[in-house]
Amino acid sequence: MKLKRILAGLLLVVLLTSTATAVPSERVAVDVPFAILMEKETGAIIFEKEADTQVAPASITKIMTALLIIEELEAGRLTLDDMITTSARAASMGGSQIYLEEGEQMTVRDMLKAIMVSSANDASVAMAEHISGTEDAFAARMNERATELGMTHTIFLNSTGLPIGTQENQVTARDVAIMSRALISHDLIKEFSTIWMDSVRGGEFGLSNTNRLIHSYAGATGLKTGFTQTAMYCLAATAERDGVEFIAVVLHGETSDQRFTAAQDLLNYAFANYTLVNVQPEDVLRPLPVELGTADTVQPVLAGHPRLLMDKTAAPHVTQTVEILESVPAPVTAGQHLGTLTVYEGDTVIATIPIVAGDDVGKLNTVQVFGKFLRLLFTGAL
Repeated sequence: MKLKRILAGLLLVVLLTSTATAVPSERVAVDVPFAILMEKETGAIIFEKEADTQVAPASITKIMTALLIIEELEAGRLTLDDMITTSARAASMGGSQIYLEEGEQMTVRDMLKAIMVSSANDASVAMAEHISGTEDAFAARMNERATELGMTHTIFLNSTGLPIGTQENQVTARDVAIMSRALISHDLIKEFSTIWMDSVRGGEFGLSNTNRLIHSYAGATGLKTGFTQTAMYCLAATAERDGVEFIAVVLHGETSDQRFTAAQDLLNYAFANYTLVNVQPEDVLRPLPVELGTADTVQPVLAGHPRLLMDKTAAPHVTQTVEILESVPAPVTAGQHLGTLTVYEGDTVIATIPIVAGDDVGKLNTVQVFGKFLRLLFTGAL
């Protein structure tokens, strides 16, 4: 099996992959102690500041609450029209709320709207109890999901972010970005997170979004504010322009204005300096011959992102090469390594992306091999 090496062409920008080092702090600065800036599609980190320090998140907790609700909806275990009955415990929640009464029923649609727009603690607990039976059981699922997502420094005690005595939920800016990325990957949430003003109870109770960027920042798609005396002013803000979406997380701001200014500054920096570029080498990823396979060829595909985050202002002398097998023996398993796409700036490797088999291809048995030989013999193809 021989490898062929192909120059796939020029790229006009320098890329920043998900494993790249964040930009130097002198290029962008925020007046909050904990922050991170991430691109949604690739998970690339553009900027971070004490992003792995564990702090209280307040109502930013509800990003995970909303994620579990959305996943229940998409799994078909819940519908937006299901009626949720408020327990005495849910009705007793303080802080931000829509003043649910014990026994009051409300649709999942309105509960989720109240959570995302007005940060309603009573609605969060009502949903947690409906999904898992108790809020404690729901918090356990929150922690399981956090582990699945790779949120290594997060501890959830409840679905709201409210203090429990002297204890509060714990997160890091990086973990908040990770769960924010997971949530906004579901388009359904944006039907709720982009609402500026709305109402529940048939228009009798008004809602206004606690995230003022929804009203004031072009392309804002969400996501969640938070405040307690310990957590201070927190914000996970998301925005999308020209097909690129960024996540800015700022924690422990001293004022509400400070968190919004910091998040806006991070988003402005991202939109001004970065874009996504398609590096899929479609012209060279042609079907690859399979030796003695039940199919004659297999389609190579990129195992990584077909689009990479790149610096708009970088020098235009970036190249990519493809090294790929000339053929592969059967059997072939989907995901089997066939080659590598390598991207360079000068002589420096910026990214390597595996090229793998897109499908399974079985191996011909003895009878099938003999039949194929006869067909080739009589067609003169030997």
